Amino acid sequence: MTLTGRFVLLVALGVVPIVLLGREPGVAALVLLGWLLFVIALGCLDLLLAASPRHLAVQRVLPRRVRLGESVTSELFLTNTGRRTLHGVVRDAWQPSAGAGTNRSPVAIPPRERRRVALTLTPFRRGERRVERVTVRSRGPLGLWCRQATLSAPGNIRVLPPFNSRKHLPSRITRLKELDGRTSVMVRGPGTEFDSLREYVRGDDVRSIDWRATARRNDVMVRTWRPERDRRVVILIDTGRTSAARIDDEPRLDTAFEASLLLAALAGPAGDRVDVLAFDRRVRGRVQGAQGAELLSRMVDTMALIEPELIEMDWAAVPAQVRAITSQRALVVLLTSIDAAGASTGLLSVLPQLTQRHTVVVASVTDPAFTRAARETGTLDEVYRAAAAERALLDVERVSAAIRQLGADVVTAPPADLPPALADRYIALKAAGRL
Repeated sequence: MTLTGRFVLLVALGVVPIVLLGREPGVAALVLLGWLLFVIALGCLDLLLAASPRHLAVQRVLPRRVRLGESVTSELFLTNTGRRTLHGVVRDAWQPSAGAGTNRSPVAIPPRERRRVALTLTPFRRGERRVERVTVRSRGPLGLWCRQATLSAPGNIRVLPPFNSRKHLPSRITRLKELDGRTSVMVRGPGTEFDSLREYVRGDDVRSIDWRATARRNDVMVRTWRPERDRRVVILIDTGRTSAARIDDEPRLDTAFEASLLLAALAGPAGDRVDVLAFDRRVRGRVQGAQGAELLSRMVDTMALIEPELIEMDWAAVPAQVRAITSQRALVVLLTSIDAAGASTGLLSVLPQLTQRHTVVVASVTDPAFTRAARETGTLDEVYRAAAAERALLDVERVSAAIRQLGADVVTAPPADLPPALADRYIALKAAGRL
């Protein structure tokens, strides 16, 4: 049972008869007591005439998945199994991160009829967003007292990574097609595969002339080449404590997801096989053996439930994890942080084991706030801030140089630029025949 503002106002109106009739203290007390009894009697009558919310049957209809930042509709179908019309308010008890906004909806449901209550959800966090209960408040005809009940109506919706970097995919696929020989641009060099023969045109490299085919066809024929296909790409995402840091209001981990999704979407059409591993001290998520649309679908499903862990990354276990995925030579992409030399000691210690067998790329997010701060030297505080920013940028350069000396490539960029930068490095490795 709940009280409404109308009931409080009705009680406050009791001041009027007290002022008019209660000139003596004894009379005032009797008037007050009589007014309270009258108001309570009205409330009890109103409560008896209100429809019971427990006579509602609740059915929930939800989409299974939604991308972060997009909106979906949650539907509740309420069936009144009682004998009275239910007038009231329905509150759908979603988690705050589901972005339900105003989740109270007025309803009027006649007996034996059903009504639909729609609620727009715009989640602002990844993961599983859940709802367990619905609270229904049924008011009486006078609107003084209400019956209230909480009904079970469980539901959940999985919020996937937004994959905003997919806007870069068409241009990168076009470049891959050029490398693959499906346009007029052909490449030739060590580590590439023979594709086909065609007639010589002005500007072709004379070293690509196939003299045997030329003799058979009585026309100058040249060989065309395409990047090697069916290679392995292993993406390892660091989910340790450094992945929880927010850069440009986005966790490092979410940027790593964006970069890995774009790389996987690019490597699939290129004919390479992609395996993804999220790891810190244990495996947080794994995607293996998937191709095409299934690969991206499984990746976003797996990534949706992964959150940063406030523990140190166990780099010593990484080579064994990569060996468990493939024993062949592969492109190993490590999405981690290289901000400080001390924190990168574990990474540097295992790189020789990885570069001995694989082509390794280390990708890391850089904070654009450091670059902005390094340029601002107007006041004394800004000078100290600029010095600290320069030190941080030098630390990144030192670690990057150490990684290159150990035989790995480095890709560093702000959050919005890291996914396309990593995709460009992949294309460059394909063009150079290094996969």
